[in-house]
Amino acid sequence: MLSRKNKLLLLKMLSLFSIVRGYNILVIALAQYLASIYILAPDLPLRKVVFDLNLFCIVLSSTLVIAGGYIINSFYDSEKDLINKPRKSMLDRLVGQQTKLSAYFTMNFLAAFFASYVSFRAVFFFSAYIFGIWFYSHKLKKVPFLGNFVSATLAIAPFFAVFVYYKNFDTVIFVHALFLFLLILAREMIKDLENIAGDIAQNYKTIPILYGAKISKIGITVLIATTLIPSLLLINYFDVGYMYLYFIACIALLGIFLVLLWKSRTKFHYVWLHNILKLIIVLGVFSILLINVDLVLNRIL
Repeated sequence: MLSRKNKLLLLKMLSLFSIVRGYNILVIALAQYLASIYILAPDLPLRKVVFDLNLFCIVLSSTLVIAGGYIINSFYDSEKDLINKPRKSMLDRLVGQQTKLSAYFTMNFLAAFFASYVSFRAVFFFSAYIFGIWFYSHKLKKVPFLGNFVSATLAIAPFFAVFVYYKNFDTVIFVHALFLFLLILAREMIKDLENIAGDIAQNYKTIPILYGAKISKIGITVLIATTLIPSLLLINYFDVGYMYLYFIACIALLGIFLVLLWKSRTKFHYVWLHNILKLIIVLGVFSILLINVDLVLNRIL
């Protein structure tokens, strides 16, 4: 049996894991490695990519900055989250604000330290990334659409880091990035519909608050419809192996998503829509393996 002190320590660890959304960070780190192996450096031997210390430092710096970003976001949104996410917020509050700030600065310092192993440019990139996340959380989050746009841009920044490292400027990479960016931007706008109660209480000026849910839904519909462009390009004009099956499935799922979007009226509905987009993004990470099935099978066998 755990003592009361150990139980409290365990709860605080779970709270910190909840705050930094450890499950999201693990998926992003995996996505960076899979993108490096199958998309950014497909001609390099697998061992050379997996055991590349520079790549490891880039991925580690990315995860630390993202974790710090979740912490500072939680710091600024603590009151809003009490309304929008009461259960999660109660768990997160087991870690004090001072502890959150200490963890935030520690993670950012470590991110810059590990980036310094790669190059001065990497330090500059991650320093700018840290500042961008803070400025978004402090100011831009409350600005309609610009806040959504910046949030989506910050979400794909870790992939830009490995993209620059490998200096691979193939068109297919930009098409993949466009598809991911549009999905994340649509998800950010769904979150505004989902969190409207807390946003009103904290005087956030989001699109559904200023212009209504209908305008917000029109914007989301346009974004989802626009994902057809990169999806069809990747299916018909680029060699993505069996990953084309993923994009075909995405078109079908996003069609269902749009039908549900226009029928949605409550927070419960918007949470489901948010989860559908999150599922599509996570499945996209694992579907990268379909680009070169032979490589996967050879490693398994």
